[in-house]
Amino acid sequence: MRLPKTAHTSRPWRIHEIAGDFQVEDVWALPTPGGPDDLARLVRQFAQGAGDPASSPVARVLFAVRHGLGKLFGWDRPDGGLGTRVPTLRDRLPADLREGERGPDLRSAPFTSIFQTHDEWAAETANRTVHGVLHIGWVPDGNGGYHGEMTVLVKPNGRLGTLYMLGIKPFRYLGVYPALLRSIGREWRENAPTATP
Repeated sequence: MRLPKTAHTSRPWRIHEIAGDFQVEDVWALPTPGGPDDLARLVRQFAQGAGDPASSPVARVLFAVRHGLGKLFGWDRPDGGLGTRVPTLRDRLPADLREGERGPDLRSAPFTSIFQTHDEWAAETANRTVHGVLHIGWVPDGNGGYHGEMTVLVKPNGRLGTLYMLGIKPFRYLGVYPALLRSIGREWRENAPTATP
């Protein structure tokens, strides 16, 4: 379920300390019901390639088109990414986060982990269009349980990045996010820990 941006901005997340110049693009409640200590399980699911956004035919077509455009226009060349076009957000971390757990990188997407705490994980990506952050928070659901909250933060690269984000917005809402959320929820249910007697 899509949430208002205040669902992210009103919480005291540590990501606010290092990504204040990024804009909140999207916030989603994830179908991942659990207990207070289950963020690590969700992060492992993301890192191991879970939540395949190309699990539907529409999403597969959208990703193929994006890949083709990126190749044609050179959007994804290595010199447009982290450490070349933009510095990593790890350079902005306060000492306690820099010395703490980093968290895993994603296998199925070009995201590099920035930091992980008990209730928060962030990973970043960059290309010639944007510098983006995937933030996963673990939040109370109001009924004694918890669930994941996924936020996408972006810093567009000039006019190209702004136009790019505007151009892909309807495709994200119609094809990418619905498929991604279904995939995340399905994998979460399939890999739920079994109760022991």
